[in-house]
Amino acid sequence: MDTTTTSSDTICSDKVEGTAVYNDTGNKLGTIDSLMIDKRSGQVRHAVLEFGGFLGLGTDRYPLPWSMLKYDTDRDGYVVPLDKSRLNDAPRYPLTDRSPFTTDAGYGERVNNFYGY
Repeated sequence: MDTTTTSSDTICSDKVEGTAVYNDTGNKLGTIDSLMIDKRSGQVRHAVLEFGGFLGLGTDRYPLPWSMLKYDTDRDGYVVPLDKSRLNDAPRYPLTDRSPFTTDAGYGERVNNFYGY
């Protein structure tokens, strides 16, 4: 069954990964690299934005509270109320085998606090 076009409010995670992320003014910030899902509740907690670098080299991962992202059908991507300059001080990590979410129990809370969520 082809799930590319659907009117459902749900989406497979593999369709979210790679989706563009824009700010309010329409500037592309990057793409969704992965989702962080709460193991107990099953709720998506954070989307990890891939931003910066060149051809995938030197790109950092910027976790964003999932509730911060709003899907825009006209852009076929997510919109966040962020300016690129806000990402300068934002929590981030380089692409590694281990995300800080798996090694630091308070990391997600610090991300939420940074963005005020």
